[in-house]
Parts: sequence; structure tokens; C-alpha cells
Amino acid sequence: MTSELFTVVTPAQALQRLLAHLPPGPLGVETVPLAEALDRVLAEDLIAPVSLPAFARATMDGYAVRAADTFGASEGLPAYLTVVGEVPMGRAPTIVVGPGQAALIHTGGMLPPGADAVVMVEKTQKLAEHEIEVLGPVAPGENVLQVGEDIALGSTVLTAGQRLRPQDLGGLAAVGITQVSVARRPRVAILATGDEIVPPESAPGPGQVRDVNTATLAGLVRRAGGLPLPLGIAPDRFEALEAAARQGLEQADALVLSAGSSVSTRDMTAEAIRRLGAPGVLVHGLSIRPGKPTILAVAEGKPVFGLPGNPVSALTVAGLFLLPTLWHLQGCSAPPPTPRVWARLARNIPSAPGREDYVPVRLEERQGDLGADPVFGKSNLIYTLVRADGLVVVPLDAGGVQAGERVEVRLFV
Repeated sequence: MTSELFTVVTPAQALQRLLAHLPPGPLGVETVPLAEALDRVLAEDLIAPVSLPAFARATMDGYAVRAADTFGASEGLPAYLTVVGEVPMGRAPTIVVGPGQAALIHTGGMLPPGADAVVMVEKTQKLAEHEIEVLGPVAPGENVLQVGEDIALGSTVLTAGQRLRPQDLGGLAAVGITQVSVARRPRVAILATGDEIVPPESAPGPGQVRDVNTATLAGLVRRAGGLPLPLGIAPDRFEALEAAARQGLEQADALVLSAGSSVSTRDMTAEAIRRLGAPGVLVHGLSIRPGKPTILAVAEGKPVFGLPGNPVSALTVAGLFLLPTLWHLQGCSAPPPTPRVWARLARNIPSAPGREDYVPVRLEERQGDLGADPVFGKSNLIYTLVRADGLVVVPLDAGGVQAGERVEVRLFV
């Protein structure tokens, strides 16, 4: 194996190339109870089995009335209505509101027969035990939720490909849907490599460092609905690396390798990935910093990621490519957007032409304005990310960003 000069492409080009070689999701379907469905991706459209609300109900405390009986009412010339009873909460009313009549009703109460509006209690005045003055008119339907106003029987509640948010779970509970068909979670094998890498629970010897990438990548995988499968650490020997990678890909839907940064290690990783299956390596080199030596591949329909070994590089690149790929494998039509804020840059960020720079920044409130202070450090320093709140992207060929400029910060979550 000899070293090679890889041809870099932009992140957008690389992601498009990768996803074009992957089958559409989902990988499979399973049924889960609603309580376990948060952030899962729906595998089928959901249809409302009932209307919501199922009955006309008051949105205010007041009196259920016939709207026509209040037309022309004012404080100087009120309408006089006879109170015929009170609507019980949680039960169907047994009274009927006739002409010139009203029924006391509370927020959420079922509108009694004959009534078509609710007068707010603030617009009434009690004259006697069974008589009120109405001090202003109401229109038919005023202060009333109509049947099906929230969702109608037979309408689509949610569509396949949607990621279920907390409010979505509430909406499903409201119409009695307690189990949902969702995309199966993609299994992601994670393989760290390098003779200098030891497990986190081990005390590093001279020239050794603890494995950082497995923990960070597993966290990212979980954030995107996947199931991480840590494979441990492969030594810097080609046969061992290829065997571990092949075993990992056989038991997973995707494979992530974090390799060393030397040219020889990159070549070994690329060759091992090439042997996993067709079409093989699609991208070897990105026009970004950190993360230039990244490898993106597909082997027999499964995505394979060869990430740099440096933790900052690995985490940055995984956020750009691994996360959207996992949502793709689940058939997610609208992956959750990265939260972003605008802030004023505290220091210059230099950049070289021909690449995108991803720079960690720490956010601070400064005299009513949000400031972004770059956290500079080499890509093997994980605490540059630990101390940061997000990333500033210096666009391709921008030549850097000057202090005082407003920049968009992609927040870590």
C-alpha cells in the first residue's frame, strides 16, 4: 500500500454523493408504545380515529346562550336572561337552553342543546338567583370550540417520515392513539483504531491516550435515533483492521472508524474500507478544517465513515455526515435543524482560501449583546469543544472573519 494524494470536495458535494448511493429509509419498521416514541420517526401516516374536540365545548367561564338573544345588548340596554341551571364538568348536560335562557358553564364544559355561544362572565351581571344581565352581544360560535376544530375524524394527524416531538405525542394521546409504527433504529458499529489508543478505564502508558471518539460518536448516534455498537480498539495492522471492520459492518447498518492522522494510517483505513464491498470509497478528502482526511464510502448498501482520529475533527465531521445519514436511514423527511444564534465575534478568525473552517466558540452576554469568543486549539484537544457552545463556519474562500462581525453560531445540543 502506498500513500496517495486525495482529491478534496466540499461538504455539500460529499453528502450529496453519499446519500445518492444509499437506499431510501426506513431500514425496517417496529411498533412501540407512545411512551417510548419520542424522537422516533413515523413509518406510516396516522389517521384521526375521532374528532377533536368530540363535542362543542366552552373556552371561557360564563353562560351558554342563544347568540340571537344577546344581539343589541349593551351596558346601557342589557339583555335579560333566565338561568336554567349549570353545566356539570365531565358529563353531558341534562338541560336545554331555550329562548331567553342561559346556563352557567365553565371552561371545557360541554355546550348544552339549544345554546350556540358563550358569554364571558365578565360581560354579565347577576340580578337575582336565576336572572342575569348580558352587557354585550356575542356571535354564534363565540367562545366555543366546535366539533373537529382541532382535528377532524378521518384526517391525517401525522405523516410518515415525521420525527415525533413532545407535542406530537400529546396530539396522538388526545385522539387515543397509544401505539405507533416507527422506523427501526439504525445500528452503528464504532471502531477506534491505533496502537496508541487504550480504553477509558485503563491508565495510559508512555505514548498512549484514552479512547475519546467512541464515547463522543456513540452520543451523536443516540442523538440521531441510532443504536451505537462499540467494537473496541483495532491495532495498526491491516489484517486486524480489515477483519474488525468487516465484522462490525456485518452486524450493523453503518460503520464508523476513527483512524490516525498519519498518511500511512489513512491509506490503510482507505484500503480496508475499499475491501468491504462495492461501490467502495466515494469521497477521500474534504475541503474543510478540521477533518480534511475524511473518508466516505458505501459497502453493499451500508454507509462507512473513515473519520480522523483527532477528537475535534471526528466530532465535527460526524455532525456533518453521520447525523444526516442516520436520519436518512430512518426515512426522516425533515431532520431536526441545528439550532443557531447570531453573535458578535470577539476575535479575528483567520482562514485559508479553498476550505471551510469550523471554529468552536464560547458565547457570552456583553452589554445586552451576544458575543462569540473563538476557542482556538489543535484538533486533538477535546476540551476545545467541551469549553465551547457551538461552531462558527467560515465559508469557502472567505479568507477569514473579522472581530466585530456578526456571525451565525451552530449550537451544540
